[in-house]
Amino acid sequence: MTCIAGLSCLLSTKTQAATSVANRTDVPSEVWSPKQSNFSTGNGTFLLNGKPFVVKAAELHYPRILKPYWDQRIKLCKALGMNTICLYVFWNAHEPHPREFDFTGQNDLAEFCRLCQQNDMYVILCPGPYVCAEWEMGGLPWWLLKKKDIRLRESDPYFIERVSIFQKAVAEQVAGMTIGNGGPIIMVQVENEYGTYGGDKGYISQIRDIVCANFGDVTLFQCDWASNFTRNGLDDLIWTMNFGTGANIDQQFAKLKELRPDSPLMCSEFWSGWFDKWGANHETRPATDMIAGIDEMLSKNISFSLYMTHGGTNWGHWAGANSPGFAPDVTSYDYDAPISESGQTTPKYWELRKALAKYMNGEKQAKVPALIKPIRVPAFEFAEMAPLFDNLPTAKHDKDIRTMEEYDQGFGSILYRTTLPELKAPATLTVNDAHDYAQIFVDGKYIGKLDRRNGEK
Repeated sequence: MTCIAGLSCLLSTKTQAATSVANRTDVPSEVWSPKQSNFSTGNGTFLLNGKPFVVKAAELHYPRILKPYWDQRIKLCKALGMNTICLYVFWNAHEPHPREFDFTGQNDLAEFCRLCQQNDMYVILCPGPYVCAEWEMGGLPWWLLKKKDIRLRESDPYFIERVSIFQKAVAEQVAGMTIGNGGPIIMVQVENEYGTYGGDKGYISQIRDIVCANFGDVTLFQCDWASNFTRNGLDDLIWTMNFGTGANIDQQFAKLKELRPDSPLMCSEFWSGWFDKWGANHETRPATDMIAGIDEMLSKNISFSLYMTHGGTNWGHWAGANSPGFAPDVTSYDYDAPISESGQTTPKYWELRKALAKYMNGEKQAKVPALIKPIRVPAFEFAEMAPLFDNLPTAKHDKDIRTMEEYDQGFGSILYRTTLPELKAPATLTVNDAHDYAQIFVDGKYIGKLDRRNGEK
């Protein structure tokens, strides 16, 4: 069973009941009434309850934002003039170990979607399995690597099995919150920019079928770059383009309009800035370029999602690395977005709000919520220390060196120790392929470091 573009999947699925909003008095009934809610495609446009609808989406990633701040960040996006929140679902954050799922606290996907709906915002759900987003391993769980012969993002039986299990778990949280069930979710994405990774329509079809089987009647789409979207484009999915500020809008959509002249147009990732890498300067993009692109798209009734509207923070070990080559990302995911990492409005924010005011269809923009003020941390001193070599866990002994994953460890650091033969003459110690950063000690004395970025050995 496959999906019909714009008409969604025709499979039934067991879902949790959606949070009803039928009795709310502050939401227009023609928008949020479960009996009338429908999102589909028409001739060159998306349709909301049968009427043309332009998606103005703000990209937010709930695990990158502390939960107490979720509502305020959504309100900031609403006040810009946006009508939708686009979000990724990070598999590795929700399934840290096989079949151990975490949808609580900062991982509470359903609660985040409910907050979007309470703020009159629709939701575009991007559940992967791979999402990129400069997130650790693009969202794929580290424990997949424990299977030595696994082929990631391919029709590998084990990988597909694990994807199916995870997508079912996600659907149990939010499949009942699709617009047809009275919820906010209007579209679900299938994989992510797969053309930059490979060409395999069979694999994409498998992911589509898994999403269909779990999410039922919802509009599905796939995104890619204008240069490669035909490599994996499926006939029964909506196609959207990803590109950044300064791009030639007409050129980006030229091939799509040639192949599908009646398709709605959408930039599913319009890059407002860029991510920062260790050892490089802070990335910025001019507000004028961002405004010009959005203004042009809206003047042509082209939908968009602003990536990022608010980036947030790569907490813990969640920052990924870019490739080809190796360029690790920093903890900050500020992205030079209109809403800063700490949730403050920027000059970019106010310029964007002014630009979007022209496209409110007679409605007033929501009031900008109060900002959460930063605090000053009182001065303090470190009075104790815990040297690494004095606080080691019980050692494991092996003849051959093993990877971190083989020791059932997904993140952090690992200490490898060995005994070298004693040499009378001076010698050079060569260490090959250390990932990603290593400090080297001989007899407890630090002698140097190895940085993968610099190819040091």
